[in-house]
Amino acid sequence: MTRILRLLLADDQALVRGALATMLSLEPDIEVVAEVGRGDEIVPAALETRPDVALLDVEMPGQDGITAAAELRDRMPGIRVLMVTTFGRPGYLRRAMRAGVAGFVVKDTPAKRLAAMVRDVADGLRVIDPALAAESLAAGDSPLTERESDVLRAAESGGTIADIAGELHLSEGTVRNYLSSAIGKTDARTRAEAVRIALENGWL
Repeated sequence: MTRILRLLLADDQALVRGALATMLSLEPDIEVVAEVGRGDEIVPAALETRPDVALLDVEMPGQDGITAAAELRDRMPGIRVLMVTTFGRPGYLRRAMRAGVAGFVVKDTPAKRLAAMVRDVADGLRVIDPALAAESLAAGDSPLTERESDVLRAAESGGTIADIAGELHLSEGTVRNYLSSAIGKTDARTRAEAVRIALENGWL
C-alpha cells in the first residue's frame, strides 16, 4: 500500500499557496492537510494536523519561515521541512541549514520536481537547489555577530537608538557600538543601508 505523505503548506500569497496545493494534491501519494498564510500560524497548524513534511516560504508576516522551521524542529522534530523561496539569497540557505531544514528550493521549481523533493525529504534525504548551494559557498558566511544581527533586525522598523535599546534590553551606548560595527562590516554609510545590505544577503 502506498504511503500517503501529509503536507503542510505555508505561503503568504494566497494564489501561490492555492496553486501549490492544487498541483501537489494531484500526486497520488501527497495529501495537503493544512494551508497557512502567516509564519506564526505554522507551528499551531502543525501541532493540530501532524504533517510529515512542511513546505514553508521564507518571507511571511508574523514570523519568517526559517524562524518557524527552527521552532518546528524544537517542538516536533519528526517533521521534515522544505523551504521554498522567490529570493535565492545565499544567507538564507545558511540560516535554514542551521535551523535544521532538510531542503531549500526556489519557487519556479517545476511541480513534478517539487513533488519528488517532498518525497526525498520525507525519506530522510537533503535536497538543495544546486545553483543556490554554489552561490552560498561563493558568498561565504555572514560577517555579522549574533548581537549585531539582532540590533540590525531591531533597526529595520526605523526606531530610535532608545527604542532599539529598550527592545533588546541593552544600553544606548552598546546599541550604538553594535550599529557602528555592523555598518563597518557591511560597507554601508548609514544604518538603513546596513539593514538593506544585510537583508539582501539573507544575513537577517
